[in-house]
Amino acid sequence: MDTERSEAPPPLLARQRQQQILAAVNQHGGVRVAEMVDQLGVSEMTIRRDITSLVRRGLVARVHGGAVAPSRSAQEPAFALKAGQHTGEKARIGTLAASRVEAGDAVALSAGTTTLAVARALTALPHFATLTVITNSLPAADVLHQAAMQAREAGRPAPTVVLTGGERTPSDALVGPATVDYLRDVRVDWVFLGAHGFDPAIGLMTPNLQEASTNSALLATGRSAVAVLDSSKWGVRGLRTFCRAEDLAALVTDVQPDEETLAAAATHDFSLEIASDD
Repeated sequence: MDTERSEAPPPLLARQRQQQILAAVNQHGGVRVAEMVDQLGVSEMTIRRDITSLVRRGLVARVHGGAVAPSRSAQEPAFALKAGQHTGEKARIGTLAASRVEAGDAVALSAGTTTLAVARALTALPHFATLTVITNSLPAADVLHQAAMQAREAGRPAPTVVLTGGERTPSDALVGPATVDYLRDVRVDWVFLGAHGFDPAIGLMTPNLQEASTNSALLATGRSAVAVLDSSKWGVRGLRTFCRAEDLAALVTDVQPDEETLAAAATHDFSLEIASDD
């Protein structure tokens, strides 16, 4: 009696694998290497080669552990769009970053959804009322102002919250000459910087040229600069750099960085802090 034998399907060609990777990126906004290894039944090295090919063709952008839909260097996402992405990671990063702020410190916050998480974490500090916080972020200023108003209404001391002037961007930042002029004579203990993208060889980047100038001015105010970035920002490019790796005191993120970032931290002596969900 003959027995039926099921034969394994033939392996996919490189172009077929890449089409499936691209389809997943287009559907979900991004993919992880491990997911595609399981789905396609090939090695991690093969998937990484496929992603490299797609990157060279401009179809995806490489990020730590996978690939995402490419963002243009001069394209600035709206704040509302970014606010709903990676919320848990940003909250953990904000809490860990804010934990270094001590009573009586002066703090500067750049615009962005991760620095907004830092602002929220600052309001939970027991010494929040002793702080001075300067920001060019409309959402962060609102969070800080509301917390300060609640403290005053309850008869408690409240912090000093300063919102810079300037022209509003799609990311709800205030930028431009008025902002830079105000920041020129400001000095703070900590400056927390978000970014559109990060590359350890290039630094923190933004697609908005005026925001880059404003962020550079914010950087100059701080004794110590702390980058707050979730891992989706790694390898993403912006039009202009505003902070080099050597200018950082610390980088706070959500997962272990790649080897290039680890090497940059060792070379430039900034600390890497992982806000894990453990």
